[in-house]
Amino acid sequence: MNELLIRGIEINRTMFAPDSYLHRIPAIAALDTLTLQKPVTFFVGENGSGKSTLLEAIAVASGFNPEGGTRNYSFSTYDSHSELCEALRLIKSHRKAKWGYFLRAESFYNVATAEEEYGRFSVRGSEHYHECSHGESFLKLMQNNFTGDSIYLLDEPEAALSPQRQLSLLIELYRCLNLGSQFIIATHSPILLGFPDADILNFDSDRIQHCSYEDTESYQVTKMFLNHREQMLKRLEIL
Repeated sequence: MNELLIRGIEINRTMFAPDSYLHRIPAIAALDTLTLQKPVTFFVGENGSGKSTLLEAIAVASGFNPEGGTRNYSFSTYDSHSELCEALRLIKSHRKAKWGYFLRAESFYNVATAEEEYGRFSVRGSEHYHECSHGESFLKLMQNNFTGDSIYLLDEPEAALSPQRQLSLLIELYRCLNLGSQFIIATHSPILLGFPDADILNFDSDRIQHCSYEDTESYQVTKMFLNHREQMLKRLEIL
């Protein structure tokens, strides 16, 4: 198996401002080093647990635009990325990524707009993602940009994808994995988390911990709802 493109990260927490909100995110406030062990790594945890914050910092430290895109994208509609990227150092291998993409659900509209602008000056032209549905454009972008020997950082890609399209994304992961690519993905999707032999890192406690698929909250809540739908709805006082 090829050596990982990004083998881990180190964080110098002394670079956090005294009043930084990063001190109030337990998983981030306790983080010094994080070793990546598998070519597919999932970040899981409740909203606000710090998984997207860390993913964004890794992306910026890797040279990607904070709002997403390739390393060639340079635009900003709202500067919201944290100071974590300044305190973070990537631990890389001797391998160099040939390509890469930072995909985040919340700013995809801005990326699609920028892509149309860049496409005006490109030989291949624009893909006109705005002419597709949100989910179709999401998947089309992945299929057009995912290749071998590359690093891909995905923040909640399931937000725009139906369950069937999430299965299509699993196929894309598998294809690129066999070509030497690496993925780091923040997700709540029990479908994506089912990718075989992936490393799942849980942000819900005071330290980032390895987690099995069956122990993720996404899997447990989904399974409980599917198997005991009426009981759960009654407990929620919906029935």
